[in-house]
Amino acid sequence: MDEEHVPPERMRASDSDRDSTAARLAAALTEGRLDLDEYQRRLDLTMRAVVRGDLTPITADLPEPVLVAQEQKGDTERSRDVSSLVSPWKDWVDEWRWWLGGAIIMTGIWTVTSVMAGDPLTFWPLVPLGIWAAILVAAAVWPDESSGTRN
Repeated sequence: MDEEHVPPERMRASDSDRDSTAARLAAALTEGRLDLDEYQRRLDLTMRAVVRGDLTPITADLPEPVLVAQEQKGDTERSRDVSSLVSPWKDWVDEWRWWLGGAIIMTGIWTVTSVMAGDPLTFWPLVPLGIWAAILVAAAVWPDESSGTRN
């Protein structure tokens, strides 16, 4: 056996490994396979696991969650449904929402500083908002052809 090769059960467990075991335990809890005390005991063991081999016995007596099989079966159908509902302009409209939020914040800062100065100051938010708006319009007019999106 190669000294540098570590068997899979002796490899260090990652956060992702622990998270997937915790998700499987949660599914078993919702299916009624575990009571709350047993779930908590196993979850504590999961979070303290150091190597992958520590995680194996925690779910060894649990079948695959029912939801996983149903989700895998319906993934392709669901992705077709979602893609037909999502507008190609959704990301662009979301960017305009961010622009509006920025406009509100900058205008609020301008208003407060103008009130504190006693006179209306030059409306400086016009410059960054104008540049930002020009970029958003350019993204709509000249979409990114390599990715098939406007960004």
